[in-house]
Amino acid sequence: MTTTSFARNQWYVAAYGSEIGRELFTRTVCGEPILFWRTEAGEVTAMADRCVHRRFPLSEKPSRLDGDTVVCGYHGFTYGADGVCVRVPGQKRVPRTARLAPYPVKEQDSFVWVWIGDKGKADETLIPRAPWLDSPRYTTIRGMEPLAARYGLLVDNLLDLSHETYLHGGYIGTPEVAETPITTEVDEKAGVVYVSRHMPDAECPPFYARSTGINGRITRWQDSEYHAPCLYLLHSRIAPVGTPDPAADGSDPGAFHVEVVYAITPETETSTHDFWAVARDFALDDQAVTDFLHENNRTVVLQDVVALNKLEQVVASESAGTQELSINIDTGGLAARRILERLVEAGATESAAAVR
Repeated sequence: MTTTSFARNQWYVAAYGSEIGRELFTRTVCGEPILFWRTEAGEVTAMADRCVHRRFPLSEKPSRLDGDTVVCGYHGFTYGADGVCVRVPGQKRVPRTARLAPYPVKEQDSFVWVWIGDKGKADETLIPRAPWLDSPRYTTIRGMEPLAARYGLLVDNLLDLSHETYLHGGYIGTPEVAETPITTEVDEKAGVVYVSRHMPDAECPPFYARSTGINGRITRWQDSEYHAPCLYLLHSRIAPVGTPDPAADGSDPGAFHVEVVYAITPETETSTHDFWAVARDFALDDQAVTDFLHENNRTVVLQDVVALNKLEQVVASESAGTQELSINIDTGGLAARRILERLVEAGATESAAAVR
């Protein structure tokens, strides 16, 4: 059974940068409601989305921005970009404890990352990269779907792509995906799981046939990496059968490349923010290809959402000790579960120590 606890002292994707502007914006991450907005200089700021006075959500109207301060719409408490209260109506003295908890935040690769845990441990160099998402050498489509299921179920789903054959037939699934064995590598220290499936002669699914123009069978590579707890990357290589493999220097002119990125952000114990993006290195300016891939990929994501929402209901209703069978195809997902459990335990231990 997948974990439902949160790994603390970790970076999580809270939003796309394009979602945050000069309007108050809120999103719950790991059970914590967080308020986001951009300063007049364009910097993203993040703080607790609850006024210290009577807990009114600052994201709710009539709360508003006034320059680089946030004015609570309930009683007028006013906060600066650092979360410190600068004005209390009806009195000159502002209590020292009148401050909102700030969150370390970093805008990178089109995502806004937020640190959940001890602020002193927030190391920006630990944020995994997805540089294709804002690279001029790629064209990217993106979206976010709410998932009424625990985040571990989505991790399982993405590390076992054999489900494409059955759940996503007619879009990205073909028989070869389920029938081709995988290789799995685990970097326990870095908390990264690698799962690869190389199909030398496979049917070309409509998702790639219509976007690349390939007719006939293809060589299809799926190389996944999961950076616990939040980021999943799928490096997809598609080429007509017989195309030479990539050269030693990495050049691969005969193939099409698609970088699929998922940010798997827990909202609550049983709900998840499912951020998805697909970057391609071909037909960069072809709007018809962009529209086709966006519509089809969102359809695929929603198929997963429907399945995982149902699975959450099943898992939540099971009694303790219900058997779950795993097979060879599950090695990546099982490794991810072990890493997540370790991160959750480490975060809980650090939090307990801080309290003492």
